[in-house]
Amino acid sequence: MTQRPLSKRVQHLSESQTIGMAKKSRELTAQGIDVINLSLGEPDFVTPEYIREAAKKAIDDGYTFYTPISGYPELRKAISEKFKRENNLDYQPDQIVVSTGAKQSIANVVLSMIDPGDEVIIPMPYWVSYIEIVKLAEGTVVPIKATIDADFKVTADQLEKAITPKTKLIIFSSPCNPTGSVYSREELKEMARMLERHPHVYVLSDEIYEHINFIGGHASIAEFESIKDRVIVVNGVSKGYAMTGWRIGYIGAPKWIADACDKMQGQFTSAPSCISQKAAEAAMKGDNTPTKEMRDAFLRRRDLVMGLMKDIPGIRLNQPQGAFYVFADISQYFGKSDGTHHITNANDFCMYLLNVGHVSVVTGDAFGDPNCFRMSYAASDDKLTEAVKRMKDALNKLH
Repeated sequence: MTQRPLSKRVQHLSESQTIGMAKKSRELTAQGIDVINLSLGEPDFVTPEYIREAAKKAIDDGYTFYTPISGYPELRKAISEKFKRENNLDYQPDQIVVSTGAKQSIANVVLSMIDPGDEVIIPMPYWVSYIEIVKLAEGTVVPIKATIDADFKVTADQLEKAITPKTKLIIFSSPCNPTGSVYSREELKEMARMLERHPHVYVLSDEIYEHINFIGGHASIAEFESIKDRVIVVNGVSKGYAMTGWRIGYIGAPKWIADACDKMQGQFTSAPSCISQKAAEAAMKGDNTPTKEMRDAFLRRRDLVMGLMKDIPGIRLNQPQGAFYVFADISQYFGKSDGTHHITNANDFCMYLLNVGHVSVVTGDAFGDPNCFRMSYAASDDKLTEAVKRMKDALNKLH
């Protein structure tokens, strides 16, 4: 057999388990099996019409050429105005870099800042790609466990205990994927006060679910004057504007970090799609009514799913305050069996739901918590009701 000289870098990289479960569900669907796929973090709404119309107009107006690496000046200006209007944050257009999705925005920052051996603190549960991106940069991940009893949130004290002279970066999301937890302004203020004592530590604040927030106004750790020069805010249009396939993310950052990300991106992808940029500009400038309607729909679905899942014994739930996920502890099912399938961990649990209940969810292992699974409620009320019914029926067979 011919040797396949893959790099250690790619060999050590894990496949995204959210994408992996979606792939398995598609394979079963291709076999004629009716699978309800709740594994991907994707709004089921169509992009609002005013945004789609802006994209069509951009094509007709001849926006078909390369753009500056960090994005059109008009888009960066619109993002700057959005930061000021919605978040009271002062990022000038030259502090903003637009990328091919928020995932690339995060990769740009990590690859621009992290050297081999640098420590990156990541509260867990965490979004699947944080760990893998740090691994690509040859950084050292320092996970901090948050429990369901603490609403899956870490405290400033927990973070401080993990800081060493090698700590370079803290990465977290609020609202959080996968738990739906939201850090309050007071909790973020405590973190900011703690970070004042550690001027060598930077923060990457992933705020992609900003608009899907059920507790009122969104709070950002970048609001606090004493540390704002050490905060990089990541955001994008995929969740709040139902624009996942358009692939537009962005950062607001100190200019030297933005310049580094521009340099990094210039060697990987250059700028994102010019048409997507014009659509994103319309999203930044437009009426947020469709976004608010989507948020209200997600809140209604959360309440629906939480109500239905409370009837399933052996599942522990917290109350998600944002995003569109339920992250449930199912460790009470470990050791159970239906005589054919044996549940020893969350991976077994998820494969059992897929193969027996025909519901696709994601193991908590993917997010750093092996006792849990993540289920998206970005689906219709009928599908969610049927999915929970299938789950309950399948789990009732376990003893």
